[in-house]
Amino acid sequence: MTTSIAERAHELTAARRPFVHATVVRAQEPTSARAGDDAVILADGSIEGFVGGVCAETSVRAAAMDTLRDGNTVLLRVLPEDSAEFPETPGALVVVNPCHSGGAIEIFLRPVLPKPLIAVAGGSPIGTAVTALAEFLDFEVTHSPEGATAVVVAGLGRDEERVVREALDAGVPLIALVASNTRSAILLDAMGLSPEERSRIRAHAGIDIGARTPKEIALSVVAEIVREMRIGGLAAAAPKKPGATHAEAAAFAKAGPEFVAGPALPVGPATLPVAEAPARTAIDPVCGMTVVIGPDTPHGVVDGEDFWFCCPGCLKKYTKA
Repeated sequence: MTTSIAERAHELTAARRPFVHATVVRAQEPTSARAGDDAVILADGSIEGFVGGVCAETSVRAAAMDTLRDGNTVLLRVLPEDSAEFPETPGALVVVNPCHSGGAIEIFLRPVLPKPLIAVAGGSPIGTAVTALAEFLDFEVTHSPEGATAVVVAGLGRDEERVVREALDAGVPLIALVASNTRSAILLDAMGLSPEERSRIRAHAGIDIGARTPKEIALSVVAEIVREMRIGGLAAAAPKKPGATHAEAAAFAKAGPEFVAGPALPVGPATLPVAEAPARTAIDPVCGMTVVIGPDTPHGVVDGEDFWFCCPGCLKKYTKA
């Protein structure tokens, strides 16, 4: 990976922005790409770096959107129409480009997705154990509820109402309150919560494993969070517009696809804001290529229907017909 692409990948990772790192692993002439060329593809379909000419790049963009949606790595083979002379690669995704210059390219696509966020409030031994266990499981631990998948309230009586209120206002879908059933009921009843707000709070949090020590209690709490993520569809806090309710924010978030953590991120799924959702794709009606819909994608309207194309030549051919 070149220094500039490496630096850009580091910047994107630090900013918690999803992207795909694409690396050319084999190139067979005639093709403009060479083994070792690489690029990053962002969720909007924009590409920085070089992995081949416009036709190969179009296929890479489209495949990258799929990897962002499912979180899985893929080996992409971009072949010309007459591909009989190229050896097969079991397990690879094969794309045939009608406009390809004649060479073949193999490109490894690796999605890089932000780690799920868990906010931990409280410096108690349980809070410390939750932090250590969450980091071991590859969560990112924070103290702010913004964008968090879950908030663990482990103050054991200290500042709990404020923390719960901030988490609710931030739209956090799961708030794990570490407290006895009796104290949890007293605290939550006093807060005057709506039914929707109350449904997001796990009073006396944790799976019942007979936990007694702080580490065992932390295990039960984190296990409940992982279970909700893996089985219950728990996702990150929905982006909120000023004045929007949590229900409105959740409905807004549903407009975009979910991001599911792949092999590099063992804890998932991790749903990102709609602004970071993978760009839509379309099929070029002339050559059959999958193209990413963006502001620069050739576009035409025929009989009131929208069509997108891989290049101006296909657009001209189709609209002329």
